[in-house]
Amino acid sequence: MADTTRITVTLPTEQVAELRKLTDNVSGYVAEAVARQLRHELLGADLLRHQEEYGAFTDEELAEARSRILSGTDAGGSQNAA
Repeated sequence: MADTTRITVTLPTEQVAELRKLTDNVSGYVAEAVARQLRHELLGADLLRHQEEYGAFTDEELAEARSRILSGTDAGGSQNAA
């Protein structure tokens, strides 16, 4: 089991009500949302560093990336586990 730390988070009452409609595991739901946001921010930083080093992505590179993201395959063509 992964190490955990208990924290207190304050959310708007309306969000908590909607959250409780979606899941019985609020901690798990919030942990996944935080993990997703962290991945998003880290990927953005990596992409920015890449562009600073190699220049802007071409339209073709962006189209290929979008295609791979939408199809759920990685650069080698295998399915990503979600």
